[in-house]
Amino acid sequence: MSEAPGPRGASGVHDERVRFRHDVAAAAVRLYAEQGYEATSTDQVASAVGLSRSTFFRQFRSKEDVVFADHDALLDEARAFLAEPHSDPWSAVCAAAELVFAHFAEQPELAQLRYEVVNREPSLRDKELVTTFRYERLFEGYLRAALPGAAPLDVVRFASTVIATHNYFLRGLMRGDADADAGRLRAELDGVRRLFGVLQGSDDAGGSRPREADDVGTSPPREADDVGTSLPREADDVVVLVFKRSVPASEVVRRVEAALDGPETQSRLT
Repeated sequence: MSEAPGPRGASGVHDERVRFRHDVAAAAVRLYAEQGYEATSTDQVASAVGLSRSTFFRQFRSKEDVVFADHDALLDEARAFLAEPHSDPWSAVCAAAELVFAHFAEQPELAQLRYEVVNREPSLRDKELVTTFRYERLFEGYLRAALPGAAPLDVVRFASTVIATHNYFLRGLMRGDADADAGRLRAELDGVRRLFGVLQGSDDAGGSRPREADDVGTSPPREADDVGTSLPREADDVVVLVFKRSVPASEVVRRVEAALDGPETQSRLT
């Protein structure tokens, strides 16, 4: 029997780990679907993926863990994505959720099998809740670091709403719903940002997206997407910005500074 892939240097290691954990999770899910979770032994799962019993337990600890083995790699991928520079942290969190969804959308049949297996076993449903919390904690931690002025409750609410929206569409994908696709998910995540008053006209994670006309207003009249650009003005100009009450205070500060100082301040803030 082969052993799990170990460190071989930086090149290709991450991709190999992702493939390995995905393959193990897929093999376990298929066995559980065919034979039943309780009827399938750990030895059978280890044998199916070419691992010794001892290596299996070093890597996955239990029959429950192996069902969600690919989530460890996905969390690492999402964490690495969020560690990159982003001009809009709110949008970056949504893009990270889309990244996770895309992984499962690549193999919808396997996603459906996992849904069936998890829903038959209470212990797996409990484990799924723990996995969901890990994503929520990652998103919250990122937003707190990227937006130190954001109200803690805004951060918690936003992260949990993104996760709930993602999970709604993921469950739809696993049930085989025709409209549970990446395009609908992105549109609804835009809706989440609109709900929280942080929908921008464009972002580095997903390209240009429409902003609500009344999301950010100016006086004298000015296009909403002009916020963040440098405009000619006299030294004693008076600039008035109007925001929805729902826009978080930290976002108001970020946009006001961007409007006053232009692209240089924007790049400094992100």
